[in-house]
Amino acid sequence: MHRGVAVDRSVVTVAIVSVLGGILTLFAALSAPAAAPAPAAHLGVASCAGSTCHGRSQPDGKIVRQDEIMRWQDPASPGGAHSRAYAVLRGARAEHIAHRLGIGDATIAPECVGCHADNAPLRGSRFQMSDGVGCEACHGGAASWIEAHKSVGASHARNVAHGMINVADPAARAAVCLDCHYGSAKAGQFVTHRIMAAGHPRLSFELDLFSALQTHYDFDADYIARKGKPNSVRIWAVGQAMAIERALSLYTNLERNHDGGFPEFYFFDCHSCHRRIQDSLTFSPTAIDNPARPVPPGTPPFNDENMIMLSAIAKTVAPAAGRHFDADARAFHSAIAHDRAAGLLAAARLRASTNALTDELARAPLTSADAMAILSTITTQATSARFTDYTGSAQSVMAVDTLLNALVQDGAVSRAAAIAARPDIDRAYAAVKDPNEYRPAAFRTALAGAVAAIQGLK
Repeated sequence: MHRGVAVDRSVVTVAIVSVLGGILTLFAALSAPAAAPAPAAHLGVASCAGSTCHGRSQPDGKIVRQDEIMRWQDPASPGGAHSRAYAVLRGARAEHIAHRLGIGDATIAPECVGCHADNAPLRGSRFQMSDGVGCEACHGGAASWIEAHKSVGASHARNVAHGMINVADPAARAAVCLDCHYGSAKAGQFVTHRIMAAGHPRLSFELDLFSALQTHYDFDADYIARKGKPNSVRIWAVGQAMAIERALSLYTNLERNHDGGFPEFYFFDCHSCHRRIQDSLTFSPTAIDNPARPVPPGTPPFNDENMIMLSAIAKTVAPAAGRHFDADARAFHSAIAHDRAAGLLAAARLRASTNALTDELARAPLTSADAMAILSTITTQATSARFTDYTGSAQSVMAVDTLLNALVQDGAVSRAAAIAARPDIDRAYAAVKDPNEYRPAAFRTALAGAVAAIQGLK
């Protein structure tokens, strides 16, 4: 509008509200979940624990180990974390969080049991909430598939046909894991900024690394015959793409992206705001400009840890789609600093380009050579310049670890050589051990050393 022209502000306001209302109505329709099939009852961990099934004390089964329950119950290892999830709610930290939130007993609060237990709506007689995150939390309610699963001639394909979730498929696995390890639109599965402010730890996730920590099976000939040979690079890459898709789907969900008069800060980079406040003439800013997310100072930037990784993947696997993704990601960061409606529209475009990249990943071979190329990209100036905040840096260390393990699995790097590279990787982990001690320059040096050590193993 030109200055000097009289404008009826009430008319302009009504027009803006009308347009914004139309946009928000559109996003409400786009983000509404599709009608899901009726859920099958969850029968409980005990239904899987027979000695002829998964309850043995020794891994001596002919096809599967059959000691899966024991590994799931391991009291000390990461593999037992799911079985310990409910017990955490009885601890002092959980009590403190629940008290601050005013939600009563954490062991029954919907905000907690949605992820710290298998809070299934339909339950069999042997189901116990205290089992924590049991078998069916990941594999789906067994009432529809357990008979087929234990019958003569059972197969993985038949189990899936009867309703078992196919977690051997990276996208299906990521969808299940992200429900709790990032969040979902379902009740009790979204850790809001308020919950974190009350004391809940920040969530972080990497599909292949977390899958490895939870492994309760052997990648032997039987496994490959039933489910195919897993590709760790693909699992990692699909996990990164699915994490972005999940973040954007929740951000465009009108019930999730606002909290009272504020945006839902869960979506944003924690450490861009949680920095020391300095008030002196010798003030030295602790924030570093991120070239891929051009937002004004003082504006919370969207957490881009998975975007950094997917960008690195795309530069090797799908450069054209990657350029489109990078442009949409940059436009998204700018848009959310402008206004809500622009941010929602840009999120939809970025979500579309993310899904296009996911389709490319599904077709790409993702070989050991690709893994090496991606490692190199992660430490190039184009990517390392984006390591300005803790979250992206921590994600990249997990990526380096995952890609090294993939190289070992494919025989491109010997196990002994990989062990020799561990000190450099450990130094990179040490650089992101404490978010309050994070130093971008020191981190980049540590990460470059780790990648150089791995590339020297070729």
